[in-house]
Amino acid sequence: MKKLSVMGMALCVALAFTSCKPQESAYKKAYEKAKAQEEQSQASRPAQEEAPVVTPLVEKPASQTTVINVNNATVRTEDVTVVSGAGLQAYSVVVGSFSLKANAEGMQNTLKQGGYDAQVAYNSSLNMYRVIASTYADKAQAVQSRDAIRGSQYNPKSDAWLLFKK
Repeated sequence: MKKLSVMGMALCVALAFTSCKPQESAYKKAYEKAKAQEEQSQASRPAQEEAPVVTPLVEKPASQTTVINVNNATVRTEDVTVVSGAGLQAYSVVVGSFSLKANAEGMQNTLKQGGYDAQVAYNSSLNMYRVIASTYADKAQAVQSRDAIRGSQYNPKSDAWLLFKK
């Protein structure tokens, strides 16, 4: 009888395992659904997108010259004291800034050899020595001098700027 009950149970277990059909996993269904949506969206899109229309650039020669308004020229205001030179007027053209006095004096000597009345001024708040090529009471003259010295052999980087002494 024991044999018969063991065989009956084995038969039940075998029927239970064979009656279950394997079902598709949820991952496979989600993948197929996404693929179908992608194919549908590609079918609804146009084959190629049109490139935007670009107007060609036409170069025209300048018919007039523009005068720069000197009142709008950028001016830095600093409190400086003259270290070497005759003295500063209201507007000065700065061609170099150095943290070492020896470097500033070297540039001052180079400018003096070139015919400039160069001076060295010290800004104590920034701890910088400013090399000044020329100084003027009028802003327009200072702007003209700055523009003339930019790009010269004494200021090849074109970084000359205007200083208004406090």
